[in-house]
This record gives sequence, structure tokens and C-alpha cells, in this order.
Amino acid sequence: MSFTPPIKLIQYLIEHSIDLDSILSTPTFEGINMELIGDVLLAASKFSQNKWAPLNWAGDQNPAKLIDGQVITTPGFKQAYKDFVDAEWLSIATPSEVGGMGLPQVVKVGTDEMFYAANMALGLCPMLTSSAAKAILAHADKPIRDIYLPKMICGEWTGAMCLTEPQAGSDLGPVRTKAVDNGDGTYSITGQKIYITWGDHDVADNIIHLVLARLPDAPEGSKGISLFLCPKFMVNDNGELGSRNSFSAIGLEHKLGIHGSPTCVMEFSAAKGWLVGEENQGLSCMFTMMNEARLFVGVQGVAIGERAYQAALQYSNDRVQGRTITGIESINGHPDVRRSLIDMKVKLLSARAICLAAAAAGDIASHSSDENIRKEAHIREALLTPIAKAYGSDIGVEVSSLGVQVHGGMGFVEETGAAQHYRDSRIAPIYEGTNGIQAIDLVGRKLRRDGGSGMNALMVDLKKIYNLANTSSLDLTECSLSLKEGIQTLELATDIMLQADEIDALSAATPYLNIVASVISGAFIMKAVVNGAIAGDENTENMISLCNYHLKSIMPLAKNSIEFLKSPNKLVFDFPREQLADL
Repeated sequence: MSFTPPIKLIQYLIEHSIDLDSILSTPTFEGINMELIGDVLLAASKFSQNKWAPLNWAGDQNPAKLIDGQVITTPGFKQAYKDFVDAEWLSIATPSEVGGMGLPQVVKVGTDEMFYAANMALGLCPMLTSSAAKAILAHADKPIRDIYLPKMICGEWTGAMCLTEPQAGSDLGPVRTKAVDNGDGTYSITGQKIYITWGDHDVADNIIHLVLARLPDAPEGSKGISLFLCPKFMVNDNGELGSRNSFSAIGLEHKLGIHGSPTCVMEFSAAKGWLVGEENQGLSCMFTMMNEARLFVGVQGVAIGERAYQAALQYSNDRVQGRTITGIESINGHPDVRRSLIDMKVKLLSARAICLAAAAAGDIASHSSDENIRKEAHIREALLTPIAKAYGSDIGVEVSSLGVQVHGGMGFVEETGAAQHYRDSRIAPIYEGTNGIQAIDLVGRKLRRDGGSGMNALMVDLKKIYNLANTSSLDLTECSLSLKEGIQTLELATDIMLQADEIDALSAATPYLNIVASVISGAFIMKAVVNGAIAGDENTENMISLCNYHLKSIMPLAKNSIEFLKSPNKLVFDFPREQLADL
């Protein structure tokens, strides 16, 4: 169950698949270069491999426990988290003016993939802290920021998001948790929250909860939700921790996977909180946190898939079974096993490229000095985020399942670790907005709301990549033709979705997202190959093989969904409902 971070692949994509020069040329990132980024990635690689990866199995087999109202995490997790904080990994992409390292988000995608692959359950804690800090930085008043941000940015205190309730999950409109104004700038928060990841633990001295709640006179539904900050321990005027706030974990969920991550039922009993943002604007404030978290859930899918792939590759190289026709003694010599391994590797590369593209758009949107460029980049980031989350997490499950298959019977028993990867991967398509919701978000908000302008701009860039490949010194003729056909498929699919009625659009949302992901990922990989060749990168030859496999094996699959897109409502809702139970 060893793990070797795929640092060469990550670095290659950062350097060649995105417009890194445009990011580094912004005033924010002055002085940052690829050499520094490479050093950071190497350090993260060593840390994840040596500090976190050895505890992955322990987290699965010896999960967190609730003892006398206190959550006790897996032995070793507390020290591992402290090591993470001491190395300042949590603040890598936080602006330097508030105490962070000030590196681009694309670098954080690379480092965090390695952390998640090493230990996904533990990695959820800093992920939520980083996202919560971002929401506080964007929406909280200065006194709140001054008290809580420094401790959260360095990781000394952690963060959690408290959204879900028994009757309010994907739809947060029915939230019942109450907030009452105390008249002194604070509020009393009362209610129950479920599925709260790292809602309580012992790895940090304080936990800062961002809680959705409803004020007494608030409008019904999602328009009447406000956001509040509730610390586990109150903070005295001198900055030291004071009394315990009146909320606690009253239960831990027994889950399919990520056993090392405590998933809590939280009970708030007139807990003291502070308003973040304006009254009844809590959902929009929370989306600042959720949008970042959604991108990194996609990264989690890539990460756990990478861990599963490496395990399958190692097993296939060692396991001897049956006569192979290739002359290779191990099962890696069986054509179907070899195909499965290549499929795993290329699909992970595809999802990784999309996640980096989304992060790159976010970097430009936040830091470009040109207002028009920032606006265009923001649209691109919004368009790519649901794709990164859904496609990345789906690929994680698919690859982890293939990992079990490559192991055969040994994949179905626990001792190889293949089963853990499969179990851990399965949460990613569910939390932070199910992948069905991501598809609806893509089609409803990001595509149809603006008449397809954002997607059309993306397709213009895909055609530029096609032209770049055609003028390259590399022989990419067949790949270029595949990309051309893929872009044509995406154009047709987009036209169909723009002209569809609402129920047809929603019925076909997921197939459409997969079409987009299949095409753009192939284009991003081709862009990396061409740019890598221009730069004289020694790893380009290996990347060409991966690009060739994608454009000839994965991208053409996009065509298969076109017929469904033409009449999804008829296929879905003309199917007799009673036949779902019996023929």
C-alpha cells in the first residue's frame, strides 16, 4: 500500500496545459516562477509520502470515536496534522497580505492532490478550514476577520461548514436552525446539523463553524437564510481561549468510507454566534466556501483514483496468473489488464487537466489587472467548476473500481487496500453538491442563462488548440482529426441543449456534462503536449502516448450521447413509471 506522488505529471500539466505565464505575470505573483513551484511540489510530495500516507490504513481500520462528548481521532492523526501546520501547507494559496504564502491556486491543486492521495480522510480537515477562511475573508466584518483569520490561515484553528439538516440537504430552503439577535452584536443559534465533516475533533485547539440559520422574521425558503460564525471555544479579549460554546457532537456517522474523517451530528443549544455577511444572504456567502470546496472535491477524486491506480499497477506487475500471449509473465502482460491500466491513467490525467484549468481561471479572475480579463476568467471558472467536481469525482470512483477489478479476488478483501480506495472514493460524487446537481448547475446556470456565451468562448479556445496542434512540428495528424470531431460533437451537443425545453435540458444534463469533459480534457492534454514539445520538455514523448490514447479511445465516446440528447424527455419520462418496480 505504498504511495509515490505523481509529481512529474502534475508539474508537466501546470507548466504546459494552462497559461501559467498569464498567471505569474499578474502583480500578485511577482517573483514566483516555475523553479519555485517545482520546489514546492517536491516538498509536498515528500511530506505526503512520508508523513500522511503511512496513516491512511490506520484511519480506515481505527476510525474516530465519540467518547464523553469529545471526538477522538485516529492515533497519529493529531501529530500528522500538527506537522502539516508546522510546514505551513494550509496557507499555500492564501494571500500574503493576510499571512499566507500567496501562491497561485493551481499550485494548491497540485499539492493538495498529493495530500488527498496520501490520506483523504485527514486531508478533508485542512480543505474545509481553507474554504471557511476564504468565506470569512470575503464576507465577515473586520473585527471577526482579525480574531479568527490568523489562527485559521496557519491551521492552528480549523473550520467546518454546517449546512445540512435532516430535512434540508441539496435543497437548503427548509433549514430550521434558528438564530435570535441578542442585542449585543451576537446571536443565539439553536438547531441540529448532520453530516458535518470534522465537526469535532482533537487535532486543533478550536473549531470555527460556519452555520446556516434562519432569523425570526426571515423570508421563507433559501432567501431567508443567514450565515453565522460559531467557535467551539470563545475567544477572550487577550486572544486566549475561554469558555466552551453551547454546541457539541452528539453522534458520529458510520460510513462506507473515509472512516478516519469524523462525520458529526451537531447540536446547537443557544450557541453564541456572529453574523457573517448581511442578513438573509447566507447562502450566497456560503457559496464562496462551497465553490472552492467543489473544485477540491474533484481533486479528491483524482487523488484517490491515483492511489488506486498505483496499487493496481504494482499488483499487476507482481502477480503471475495464467499464460500471457505477450511474453510478460505477470498479469500486466494480459491485454485486458493492460488496457484497464492505461484507461485508468489517461482518465486520471483528463480529470487532473480539467481541475487545473478551473483553478487557473480562478487565479486570473482574482488577480488579473485587466477588468475585462477578470470578468471573462470568472465566467470560465464558473463554467469549469461543476465539470471539475463531477467529472473528477466520477473518474475517482470509476478508476477505484477498476483498481479492485485488476486485483481480482484480492481486491475484494481488505488487506490489499484496494477496497478502501473504492470505498473512500464513493463519497466524492455525493458531498458538496451531488454530481447530478453539478450537471444541472452547468446546464441551467452556466450554459442556458447566458445563451451559451461562456461555452462558446471555451470552444473558441479549443479551436485555437486544434490550430496549434496542426502547426506543431509533432506528427499529431490523427489526434488533430479526433479533436476536430470532438469539437464538432460539443458544438452540436451545445446547440441541442440551448434549444431544448427545460425538462429535456435537465434530463440530459449529466450526459452533456460528460460530453464536455471528454472533449475539453482531450484538448487540454493536446495543448500540454504541443507546449511541452516547444519547451523541449523531456517528458513530452511519454505524454504523446497518453494524448493519443485519449483522443482515439476516450474522446470519441462523446458521440455516443448525442442521440440521447435529442430526445431525453421521451426516453426518460415515456418509460412507464410502474416498470421501475416490475416488468
